[in-house]
Amino acid sequence: MRFLPILLLLSLVGSGQSKYIQWVNPFVGTAGHGHTFPGATTPFGMVQLSPDTRIDGSWDGCSGYHYSDSIIYGFSHTHLSGTGCSDYGDIMLMPMTGSSDFDLKKYSATFSHKNEKASPGYYSVLLNNGIKVELAATTRTGWHRYQFPKGKQAVILDLKHRDELIDGSINIINDSTIRVTRISKAWAQEQHAYANIVFSKPFLYQYNKDSSKVIFDFGTGPAQTLVIKAGYSIVSEAGAKMNLEAESVGNDFNMVRRQAEMSWEKELGKIEVRDSSVEKMKTFYTALYHVMIHPNIAMDVDGSYRGRDNRIHRAEGFTYYTVFSLWDTFRALHPLLTLIDRKRTLDFIKTFLAQYQDGGRLPVWELSSNETDCMIGYHSVPVITDAYMKGIRNFDLNLALEAMKKSANWNHLGLPAYKQQGFLMSDDESESVSKTLEYAYDDWCIYRMALEAGEAETAKEFYLRSNAWKNLLDPSTLFMRPRKNGGWLSPFEPREVNNHFTEGNSWQYSFFVPHDIIGLNAAMGGKYAFEAKLDSLFNASSATTGRTQADITGMIGQYAHGNEPSHHMAYLYNYIGKPEKAKKRIHQILKTFYHSGPDGLIGNEDCGQMSAWYVFSAMGLYPVTPGTNLYALTEPYLSDYTVLLENGRKLEASYINEAYHNGKVYLTHDKITGEKLEQKSNLSLELPAYIPAPVIHSSSMSFDDSLRIRFEPAPGTLTYYRLQSADGEISEWRNDSAIWISRNQTITAVNRSSAGDASSLPVTARFFKNPHPDWEVKLLSTYNPQYSAGGPRGIIDGIQGSVDWRKGEWQGYQGQDFEVIIDMRKTMPIREFHGSFLQDTRSWILMPTLVEYSVSADGKNFKNAGVVLNTKLKYSISGDGKNVKSEEVAFDTVDPKDYEIRVRNFDLQLTDPVEARYVKAKAVNFGKLPDWHAGAGFEAFIFVDEIDLK
Repeated sequence: MRFLPILLLLSLVGSGQSKYIQWVNPFVGTAGHGHTFPGATTPFGMVQLSPDTRIDGSWDGCSGYHYSDSIIYGFSHTHLSGTGCSDYGDIMLMPMTGSSDFDLKKYSATFSHKNEKASPGYYSVLLNNGIKVELAATTRTGWHRYQFPKGKQAVILDLKHRDELIDGSINIINDSTIRVTRISKAWAQEQHAYANIVFSKPFLYQYNKDSSKVIFDFGTGPAQTLVIKAGYSIVSEAGAKMNLEAESVGNDFNMVRRQAEMSWEKELGKIEVRDSSVEKMKTFYTALYHVMIHPNIAMDVDGSYRGRDNRIHRAEGFTYYTVFSLWDTFRALHPLLTLIDRKRTLDFIKTFLAQYQDGGRLPVWELSSNETDCMIGYHSVPVITDAYMKGIRNFDLNLALEAMKKSANWNHLGLPAYKQQGFLMSDDESESVSKTLEYAYDDWCIYRMALEAGEAETAKEFYLRSNAWKNLLDPSTLFMRPRKNGGWLSPFEPREVNNHFTEGNSWQYSFFVPHDIIGLNAAMGGKYAFEAKLDSLFNASSATTGRTQADITGMIGQYAHGNEPSHHMAYLYNYIGKPEKAKKRIHQILKTFYHSGPDGLIGNEDCGQMSAWYVFSAMGLYPVTPGTNLYALTEPYLSDYTVLLENGRKLEASYINEAYHNGKVYLTHDKITGEKLEQKSNLSLELPAYIPAPVIHSSSMSFDDSLRIRFEPAPGTLTYYRLQSADGEISEWRNDSAIWISRNQTITAVNRSSAGDASSLPVTARFFKNPHPDWEVKLLSTYNPQYSAGGPRGIIDGIQGSVDWRKGEWQGYQGQDFEVIIDMRKTMPIREFHGSFLQDTRSWILMPTLVEYSVSADGKNFKNAGVVLNTKLKYSISGDGKNVKSEEVAFDTVDPKDYEIRVRNFDLQLTDPVEARYVKAKAVNFGKLPDWHAGAGFEAFIFVDEIDLK
């Protein structure tokens, strides 16, 4: 009798009488820029079996499917929901009829959306060739049911689908079973996929030439149905076989579908919504569905998993997961799961700690046991801190703090400079503003956890680090502004999207201090000034300047709901006593930027973050500062709902409504759960005073004769500085408001409190006397304003750009040749021409095909001095312009397909010096990006810095 409720639920789900999944539309987000997929998966399942309509890795094809397409290339077993990368698409199968062919253009099939259906755990499509495809999934298996029409019947397996294939094999075990290995490379450098696939009917088979594809032939005959079940693993073929055996139920496709639907009913039922609006019901439950796709179970049924060290480990007492899009999901998705799915949240944390032990640091953006280091921060830290502060504590606190500290002190992504001077400048690291702000918030979370662990000195250290934002708030503009060489970067436009911010601009980052909203409020002039600043954010023009950023969508003024940095901003009105303004904007976003159609998401789903914002906000609460136990409140958008918490308590819409209308602007987690927790982080600790760093003002980094330097101390401080010359001479510490320099100097400055008992961290600026002050530069090409290197003279100032071109030290030219004339002001013998160029193929920056140097006496009539190709051969023309010779030289050709960032000097040395006053350098652009490039058809960039002559 105890099985009766389960059987009853199975029958209800299978008969279409579901309570929750009836409201879910998996096609939401498959149009526009949502990047979702419509296929079959289970909650947090290892397998996401879905159609692939995109194989080129294009921006809107990241999930493998886009609603605007009409061709399906196959059905693969792994997909990412709403990301910006094209990884996965593993183990792709495609049924065929008529003539069989290995060419994807021939084995693909057209389809119509009118013949396509999707619901949680199930997908079907009737292809225009007459084959009906149905897909279902268990946690670790994918199930296909193909209904072939009369005629030729076959299935192809293609290992070269989408990602670059590193290694792979398709092994025929018998006439109905195969085992597959696929190791591929894309955003993640080494993804392992293994499958054990069983066909319900025997086949004949044929490999292609390199054995990366196999056609399974089922002959020619009457209409028939074929069921395929594929066990999946990222550990081994044996693991895939074990997973299939553990989760297989014969060949009963319908039972698999019902089980998947039952699992979705259970998960979606954690929140019961009652609203007369069908649109709200559909939008809410589809959002909740998207919240529960990632992260994904990544261990076999016996607990085996592939660790960050690429070795096989065994999870003891927890479930191991993958796909942690933490820059996105720390904001709302993880806090939502902390509220409604505490066991799974604990498993996430234990996964983080296992990854620390296997790989040396906590995950940043982990995918299939690879650390991609995509995005910024170390945002597993707030996920752990938030869970701990809300009562999820059954993990090793000391190990967690150890992992946090090590991750925060890793020698990469600007962290050494951030620690040394208390913030990042553009000279130190690209995206310097965003990284500083997000590091500061993560450090505040570490400070909180250090208090909980009783580590007072660690708490003080990370408290000081958490104040880093104060070094970037420009008091003259009240914007977070890039710093360069000790000063403010100029010119400055807060609407400009550039490489000093992560997928945003200053408007979208100037409000990111979630751990010190009161401090930010005060720094901006108090609550009235802060309110005016927020009003300006939402009322400004929605136009941005600078580079085009596809993520910046869903604009209300300069608020961009389509990308995560804006997600908390409307709730900031609560912190200045204006909850009615918060409600106005939040309800505007809920109504305008979400709906139940294919284009129902205004931006990338980003592994559930976009939907988690909707779920929280529709219920009337939001975690503005993960790592505290506070939720900001607004009026619920839904008429009524009940959240069924795991401890048996319920969160009702009426409770949030009553609190909001009684004037409460926030609610503590313990009020919701009824579980009062002791938090040592609420105890007092004598914290050190924080002194912001000085600003070192100058008009430029290089100068011709002399340069004035001005110092700007923080309020209540004095700036002290010392000089270091090129020969190593170091001056005493001095205190002046301004100085003049006339030679190469390094200036180190600190702010000291008026009482002299506290000091800022030191800031260093370097100034260079131009090696060619008399030379004039005439650019014959137009650089992209994002990549100016400081203007025309930036390419002769003696300051060589680094491989991190995003710091702004290189000049960039797109779709044109680079051409410059240098006037040395007098005739001189030239024996060597130098030009430095950079390649970053992934970012469309390619080496020139050749660089030509010409000379002239009058600046009008030029003769060729020589040509340097992007080969191992150098071609030169003698001083008389007639005799041509070639020779092999010792530099390496830079292959356009080399995806490492490379710098190469195109140097030309003459046997006989040539007399000239003017020199022309011309670098020929690569041209349009070829078919093998993700940006095929777009124009390539040339990046150049430092043209020099000897």
